[in-house]
Amino acid sequence: MNLGPDTGPLAGAPFGTARLRPLTARSAILSLLLGAHPPSATVGEVIAFGRTVAINDSAVRAALTRMVAAGDLHREKGVYTLSDRLLDRQRRQDEAMQVPTGEWNGIWRVAAVVSTGKDPASRLHLRRSMLAAHFGELREGVWMRPDNLAWSPAPEIASDLELMHARPDHNAADLTYRLFAPHRWAATGRDLLAHAKRATTPHDRLTAVATIVRHLTHDPLLPRELLPSDWPGTSLRWTYDRFREQLLEERRLREG
Repeated sequence: MNLGPDTGPLAGAPFGTARLRPLTARSAILSLLLGAHPPSATVGEVIAFGRTVAINDSAVRAALTRMVAAGDLHREKGVYTLSDRLLDRQRRQDEAMQVPTGEWNGIWRVAAVVSTGKDPASRLHLRRSMLAAHFGELREGVWMRPDNLAWSPAPEIASDLELMHARPDHNAADLTYRLFAPHRWAATGRDLLAHAKRATTPHDRLTAVATIVRHLTHDPLLPRELLPSDWPGTSLRWTYDRFREQLLEERRLREG
């Protein structure tokens, strides 16, 4: 892949239900490090990557300085590494790339919030934790999802939840639609694939792929029995994997 520093028209462009965020120096750096294992790079590697996606050196250096000051990155001897908070984001991103393949027996997992008197920050953390675990909220304090994922609550929220299993009396597809709106996720995913297909420059490809990655972290990871027939999850993951492999190959060539 030729990663020359030209630009294109897609950043911020609406297309169907998807809108791409403009590519900034910070988002480009995060894309590089979140996709790297280990998640680190030298200042030279980060600057070289910025050039390939049409972000100038001064913008990259300024973003690195701000990200270190904000605690997003650690810097040691010219090497930048993701902070613990962003390592957790990388873990969630990596998990989103893995599709559950086991059989589903029709059972749902239910997590009911039983704690009271929590401060707003604790309640927000609990909510974010459940969303990150791909649960949907049936009503306030009642979270559900098909029991096709290996999940247990983190220690800091375990005492807030009463866990149980259930089997819906009515059509599980209707409950899925209510909790996760998979048709909307799929429509946005198909639009993002169209964005990626239209992209002709490294800048535009990264803009599209970065949005695809964010979208995949919100994939409800449903059993195949509950997926719409035109589910784009596999194509979205393939698009991301292909782009990441191309970036890694470019990195190897520069190092060689």
